Amino acid sequence: MSGPDAETRLARAALARVAEPGDELVGRWLAELGPVGTWRALRDGGPRPVRAPADRWDGLRLRARHARPEADLARITDLGGRFLCPGDREWPSQLDDLGAARPVGLWVRGPCSLRFVALRSVALVGARACTDYGAHVAAELATALAERGWTVVSGAAYGVDGAAHRGALAVGGSTVAVLACGVDVSYPATHRELLGRIAERGLLVAELAPGDHPTRGRFIQRNRVIAALTRGTVVVEAARRSGSLITARHARRLGRHLMAVPGPVTSGLSAGAHRLIRSEATLVRDAADIVELAGDMGELAAEEAGPAVPRDLLAPRTGQVLDALPASGPATAEEVARGACTSPQAAEARLRELSCLGFVERVADRWQLCRGDPRHADEGDARAGVGA
Repeated sequence: MSGPDAETRLARAALARVAEPGDELVGRWLAELGPVGTWRALRDGGPRPVRAPADRWDGLRLRARHARPEADLARITDLGGRFLCPGDREWPSQLDDLGAARPVGLWVRGPCSLRFVALRSVALVGARACTDYGAHVAAELATALAERGWTVVSGAAYGVDGAAHRGALAVGGSTVAVLACGVDVSYPATHRELLGRIAERGLLVAELAPGDHPTRGRFIQRNRVIAALTRGTVVVEAARRSGSLITARHARRLGRHLMAVPGPVTSGLSAGAHRLIRSEATLVRDAADIVELAGDMGELAAEEAGPAVPRDLLAPRTGQVLDALPASGPATAEEVARGACTSPQAAEARLRELSCLGFVERVADRWQLCRGDPRHADEGDARAGVGA
């Protein structure tokens, strides 16, 4: 594997075991001392960096005494995975936008290249205790995005996350689960089978070393990676205090597209998504809306068109003649011509055309609408006063 040398890779693996995800203080040490220098200082009791609180430094040193990076690297190899460092070909450069909070490294399981699948990726996040509506929308969005060649990224949690992963897998699409634990830990336990499928066909990604278990803080920090990795974040369903709103805040801060799906106004699980739509998120309804925002220039959603009705197929001048006929009762060609602002001869020609199409019928020397007028029903109401 190209990229950092073995000593740097070992140091980063050690620091991934010692430091908590998103620790900006450690991130600044890495920038000042480098991975090897930071690890040696912790491991060997080197001089404490400037601005490092004593208790914090002591706690990290305590963890460092128990770190076994060689064993962690051997473990990820046994799992068929790898440890990615900044500078590796597979490292997604967009994670660098996190600055000092950038991951020290990433433990990855799965056959895909993380950098490649993240090029066209969207995060689908939302409530764990989602409604049937939320699960349905998440699965439908994920399926449609996967069919368009987009990678679906989420957190493998209950609810919206799980539905998004399953939707992508259902059509053979690519999906990435960013975990708040080691890639060998099945959390939640009931998602063991789902996590196995993702590892076989997509990617499991974690900042935590193998064997590490989730905590509340690790879930929160995980969300920043989801936001940074993708082109945009879609909040499918979220209450006012949903954790998915943390992902939304990270996406906005990082300059990523922020989107939300509207839900029933009577549902408390829609309140968070609706607040985002009112303030900073773009309302999206389907995969086409998402791709139009997050995709390349020119990937536009198809223009929405109502159902075609016979009236829509008429030439504009013919439609004007039809509109000039009174809603009830017959009219002469001259009266119709006056209403359509055309000549009587032209009106007569258009009326004959309309007669062949079943819109009008002749009564002696006058014309009237057919009883089975094939125009859209709403038009009758709109024209009710034409002949009044």
